[in-house]
Amino acid sequence: MSSSPSHGLNLAQQDAVNFLHGPCLVLAGAGSGKTRVITHKIGRLIQAGLEPKRIAAITFTNKAAAEMRERAKGLIGRAAKEVRICTFHALGVHLLREDGEAVGLKPKFSILDSDDVTSILKDAGGSTDAATARQWQWTISLWKNMGLNAEQAEAQAKDDNERITARIMARYEERLSAYQSVDFDDLIGLPLKLLRDHAEVRAKWQKIMGHILVDEYQDTNATQYELLKLLVPPNPNDARFTAVGDDDQSIYGWRGATLDNLKKLPLDFPNLKVIKLEQNYRSTGAILQAANNVIGPNPKLFPKTLWSELGPGEPVRVVDADNEEHEAERMVARIQSLRAESQYKELKDFAVLYRANHQAKVFEQALRKAQIPYKVSGGTSFFDRAEIRDLCSWFRLWVNNDDDPAFLRAVTTPKRGIGHQTLQALGTFASKYRVSLFEGLFSSSLGSVLNARAVGSLHEFGRYVNELEYRARHTTGAEDARAFMADWLKDIGYEKHLYDSEDNERLAASRWINVMEFCDWMAKRCGGEIDDTAGVTLASEKKSLLEVAQTVSLLSTISEREKDQNVVTLSTLHAAKGLEWPHVMLVGVTEGMLPFKLDEGGDSLGGSTREHEAVNENIAQRLQEERRLMYVGITRAQRSLAVSWPRKKKKGREMVSAQPSRFIAEMALDQATVKEDPREKLRALRAEFAKKAQDTAAAQALAGGAA
Repeated sequence: MSSSPSHGLNLAQQDAVNFLHGPCLVLAGAGSGKTRVITHKIGRLIQAGLEPKRIAAITFTNKAAAEMRERAKGLIGRAAKEVRICTFHALGVHLLREDGEAVGLKPKFSILDSDDVTSILKDAGGSTDAATARQWQWTISLWKNMGLNAEQAEAQAKDDNERITARIMARYEERLSAYQSVDFDDLIGLPLKLLRDHAEVRAKWQKIMGHILVDEYQDTNATQYELLKLLVPPNPNDARFTAVGDDDQSIYGWRGATLDNLKKLPLDFPNLKVIKLEQNYRSTGAILQAANNVIGPNPKLFPKTLWSELGPGEPVRVVDADNEEHEAERMVARIQSLRAESQYKELKDFAVLYRANHQAKVFEQALRKAQIPYKVSGGTSFFDRAEIRDLCSWFRLWVNNDDDPAFLRAVTTPKRGIGHQTLQALGTFASKYRVSLFEGLFSSSLGSVLNARAVGSLHEFGRYVNELEYRARHTTGAEDARAFMADWLKDIGYEKHLYDSEDNERLAASRWINVMEFCDWMAKRCGGEIDDTAGVTLASEKKSLLEVAQTVSLLSTISEREKDQNVVTLSTLHAAKGLEWPHVMLVGVTEGMLPFKLDEGGDSLGGSTREHEAVNENIAQRLQEERRLMYVGITRAQRSLAVSWPRKKKKGREMVSAQPSRFIAEMALDQATVKEDPREKLRALRAEFAKKAQDTAAAQALAGGAA
């Protein structure tokens, strides 16, 4: 049935919004209005009588969740506050805080950041090398996303290297359990275990979840799909969910995302309704033609062709350059000329997109030289800054005293006269008696391994943490939280610590400003002025500082900080997904860069025919993913698109020849695509000016003669 919230939707969108009683897959092509469909569907479900708190909309980033919450509020009003709009990981936190005891977790467990994980892995693997530890971290993360534990990983290890990593994984898991901590992958893996192994918990959550909407479904990995299946009723006909995604935009294979999840849906849910959204509201016909052509050669699960009512628009330009510096100069010239002649003149209307981070440098230099302000997207997240991590380690320790990595950071930042040897002795003592460092410091037998002065300092620290935790639990509202944090930072001398540890005073000052901004942000959350971006707790009025501290480790970016600056955006293709700009320049589009080195380790292999087939299959899959990446890049553009490549590139100290990417040829099947040579344009302009000057001189001569 049609309804008022469906106002302004096209027929396919209405179809998706109004299908309420069963499993539904919405194949939403780039720019086809998927967020709009999800928010309207939330409204439609509420209108049909489903309580808002029984609706969950799951996205992949905090930023996407915040945007969806905003749009839902605009459409539905206050009821949107009760809808559970959050990321997969935040939903995992919610399940574990409520029912985690069944898998051995206290409600106040800690969430470790990647720095903590690296240091625990260094310890578990007996290595001091961070790069090795990160390699282990990467492998363990992949195993966890495949749903494997250490034992299963060891059983299927391909070589000694993997067997060693699996054993390190077992020691790492033991430490996590001792610290009452989880890593990011556990926020999916543990809820899955919880629902799979505990029927009563599963039944409870299936009852709570009246309808689940999953955004960016093509980015889900195997464990996320299993989690979704356990949150819907066991009978596939009773399943009430809407998966929204686009198989052509699946670009996270290296992170464990799998298109198998799209293939499995119709098999696991035979009555699945599939709806395609093919009308694009973002780009002109010429840009969509290029996108359709590029993605054409990929095998299709559900074929679709994007179209637009915006008319053909500007032809797509292909720009070749002599080398990378020359390419960057041309990019700057293009920005300047478009600013002079396009209706979209603001700097924020322009984006320069590339395959890998290192490509940004030469474009940054060219923009600086032309005095054009820019930002590099995907730079350091606010939460990756040392000063913010310092404060978060204190919060984590208040929330969970057993969090050893947080304990070590808090006790040494700022330094408080508790030395390395004291901490080492405490560590040995704690692991001998299998207690956390915090629990160990209050043990009556600690005096047997440490002198009275050291024990006294540790006791003083322990009492201080307990006192702060008590105060944080009883501090509610923005003003009180602000005052509490100001007192605490003064108490521990944090500002002085920043100035002492930085040679550069301006840098210390800017770090202190970050701290102030962070405290203000925390205070606003306590006052209920900002919704909880992580979506872990449903938005309510005032919260205690301790409650807010619990959700902090889940937020990887402060989305409110992303002010809409009027600058050119430089971004990798991966980081640009989900965004759009009037003018896009895809740069450095050469073979070996996009598609990224496909032949690595391929040809040199001896081995059987079967091994060769496996290698070829792997190369074919990687090429398909790279093609989807090109497609994502093209479909970021609204009004104009230029694709450029340099004929020569720097490789170490020498210059090597480069070939244009095969995707350029695939894209240019449309003969209307224009190959642009700015030198020709300049010649034409010069000729035009010369002619104008000639005409003016002739006119003046005539006028003079007449006089």
